[in-house]
Amino acid sequence: MKSQIKNTLSSLLVAIAFALSINAQNTDTKSAELLDALVAVNGGYNSLAAKKDVEFHYVYDNFEKGKDVSTERHIFQGEHSWASYEQHDLNVMPGKEGIAMQSYVDSTPALTLDGKNITDPEAIGGTIFLRKVNFYWFTMMYKLKDPGTNYKYLGTEKVGDIIYDKVSLQYDADVTKKENNDEYILYFNPNTHLVDQFYFSLPDWGIDKPILKMTLAYEKVDGILVSTVRKGFMPNEKGEYIPIGVYTFSQIKFDNGFQKEGFMLK
Repeated sequence: MKSQIKNTLSSLLVAIAFALSINAQNTDTKSAELLDALVAVNGGYNSLAAKKDVEFHYVYDNFEKGKDVSTERHIFQGEHSWASYEQHDLNVMPGKEGIAMQSYVDSTPALTLDGKNITDPEAIGGTIFLRKVNFYWFTMMYKLKDPGTNYKYLGTEKVGDIIYDKVSLQYDADVTKKENNDEYILYFNPNTHLVDQFYFSLPDWGIDKPILKMTLAYEKVDGILVSTVRKGFMPNEKGEYIPIGVYTFSQIKFDNGFQKEGFMLK
């Protein structure tokens, strides 16, 4: 009887573990191989998280539309985020003069302009969006095995002289707790095992299909591969992809000793 109970419990635990692993990530064999090869090159999220935090200079350049220029700070454990904008033509208090500061600590957003608290709901909503997305753009290639990620291998496509492996990435809404999740089509370079470009959607901006394109160029900073230059493209009415922006990380410094309390805006 004891042996039967033990075997039943053992089977139940295996079933639970299997269910949790499926919930955490759903993928096919080829996609899993590509993800594992990427992790072998960049070290995965643990290698990034070991740096504890990061500070960098971020230029979000949309050409004639203007720029957002910020000093960004992020703490990897807890995903706390802070930024100070010296120029903010586009996404943060556009048309307003002064230094804009944002923070997102323990899921609580804050925004100031020249030290004055801003409580406008639209501006606060934009703060939540930007703090999350700026953290994600920096860490994306280290978060591809996050819970709720679902992958499907799409075959190959030749771009220039390289035949890329294409993989669809979608998120499980039950895990992300978001009604509308971004979708991606990742292009894995068979030589470097890095993602050189991807297509993506942006539901928060009304773009529900992965039709926007981003290309990436990498640098190694303190042992960490960072996509320091990203270039954005979108299709015109003819379906031709035209440049819409260049997004640059520079002056990258890890392990600065930041604490989340220092990110809070008083």
